[in-house]
Amino acid sequence: MADLNPTIAKVTQRIVERSKDTRGRYLELMQREADNQPDRNSLSCSNLAHAFAGALEDQQAIKANRGPNLAIVTAYNDMLSAHQPYGRYPEQMKLFAREVGATAQVAGGTPAMCDGVTQGQGGMELSLFSRDVIALSTAVGLSHAMYDGVALLGICDKIVPGLMIGALRFGHLPAVFVPSGPMPSGIANKEKQKVRQLYAEGKATRAELLESESASYHSPGTCTFFGTANSNQMMLEMMGLHMPGAAFVTPNTPLRQALTRAATQRLAAMSRDGDDFRPLSACVDEKAIVNAAIGLLATGGSTNHAIHLPAMARAAGIQIDWEDLSELSATIPLIARVYPNGSGDVNHFHAAGGMGYVIGELLEAGLAHRDILTVGGDDLSAYAQEPGLDDDKLVWRPTGPSGNDEMLRPASTPFQADGGMRLVQGNLGRATFKTSAVEQERWTIEAPCRVFDTQESVAKAFAAGELDRDVIVVVRFQGPRANGMPELHKLTPPLGVLQDRGYRVALVTDGRMSGASGKVPAAIHVTPEALATATGKPGPLAYLQDGDMVRLSAEDGTLSTSADLSTRDPAPAPPPEMGMGRELFAMFRANADGAEQGGSSMLALGAM
Repeated sequence: MADLNPTIAKVTQRIVERSKDTRGRYLELMQREADNQPDRNSLSCSNLAHAFAGALEDQQAIKANRGPNLAIVTAYNDMLSAHQPYGRYPEQMKLFAREVGATAQVAGGTPAMCDGVTQGQGGMELSLFSRDVIALSTAVGLSHAMYDGVALLGICDKIVPGLMIGALRFGHLPAVFVPSGPMPSGIANKEKQKVRQLYAEGKATRAELLESESASYHSPGTCTFFGTANSNQMMLEMMGLHMPGAAFVTPNTPLRQALTRAATQRLAAMSRDGDDFRPLSACVDEKAIVNAAIGLLATGGSTNHAIHLPAMARAAGIQIDWEDLSELSATIPLIARVYPNGSGDVNHFHAAGGMGYVIGELLEAGLAHRDILTVGGDDLSAYAQEPGLDDDKLVWRPTGPSGNDEMLRPASTPFQADGGMRLVQGNLGRATFKTSAVEQERWTIEAPCRVFDTQESVAKAFAAGELDRDVIVVVRFQGPRANGMPELHKLTPPLGVLQDRGYRVALVTDGRMSGASGKVPAAIHVTPEALATATGKPGPLAYLQDGDMVRLSAEDGTLSTSADLSTRDPAPAPPPEMGMGRELFAMFRANADGAEQGGSSMLALGAM
């Protein structure tokens, strides 16, 4: 077993030093909250009566303070396939809690929107800031001083980061995340991608496209590609905040229910009055945050976490930036290829060894922090296993070797020597480039740019044949302050078609693209964004013009133009769109910080 890699140790220590003041203030706050947390019986009779009036058979147990009372914060809705199984979880979890002398109550619900439904639509402009709303909703639910632990029911893109940010403000309590698992696999991913591109070229009908999509997204459970939702689950395993191996067990199975029971009962055991108190504030430390980044890099996870991870870390007083991610990436080997970076989906990944294999390989190679406080064991070693049932009893077993070396490989013989997420920077700003999704021959693109202010205008130019050449497509005014930083999924099919036609193309944008973005080289989340901050000037993208030569290179970390931007006036920003509730989020946009800081309004205002 190797010692901890020196680069990981150095980056971790740098984060510790950078975060010394903010982390110290956070931990002081959590200690005050723990000291001030009232016993339920110290509440007024009116307070307490209100709190257990709806608890039915648990009324007497809560009234007498017989055991820990667990909060359930749920992001259930039955439009979002990943969250549909959560509808029955609270009643099940109440039964599981009673088995160990505890009680459970639904403390509150949070919104849970689906980017798969809103992509390319006006609602997508609410997406990033739904994370802040979820954090606020979580805080409201936990504000009643009734709880000894928190079960967090959420999976998808902004939901897990939002739940984490909110729960960390109640970090004096123990917490566990409870997943529901991915839907069974549908049609082959290559077939789905092929139909999408044919539709973009006008060679497939809408009916054919809908048939293909329905065969892929077909039942309750998380979408099976390795995008942001499944990257969330991977990161929670790397941080030790699930029951070990819980991430990718399919819904409505005996094993899934056994893991939910174990999570509920483990949460009860971690309460302050027991002998194994594990508050969330102690579990989510600098090492845990670095482990989350390492998992992201080792598996080729979603680039959305270049935004979400700094935001979650800041909620715990920890400061991590893209330079940290890039330096870790140069050290962490890519040991998993899951669609869209490979052919198999998360079900195939789990069957081949999944997170147990990944964590075991990283620990054995000294590429992750073993000594973190987890909810499922004494350290992260407990997560280098896979769960199973033995005569209906939940057990954990060694994962053994990879079951598919086209999907999972040892750290000694990886798919790629580095983790595939690089910082590119220059006179156009700083951005993220996901190399693990792009062929190496396309890591450097230098071409005249074509500048757009919307993804719809890109689609029109593509349809008109105006992009049939080597080109770097620049899509600006897509940052948090401009329009809420929507994901720009409409860009992927046409740019993929151009690349398949033999052109050298790339994307540069201050908007978002997720782990499902695909094969086209892209500098995304460019910061500073094109729209001016309240106290600053517009970002460099606002000064670009059609035809300017732009160089994007993951090989030497460059994002630059040879044009002299200093002599130009910035392009005017498009007026904010109205409708679809976007006007209600104006306060979030006005106060948002940059993508590298997490793109949050709450964090920018100094609340954390």
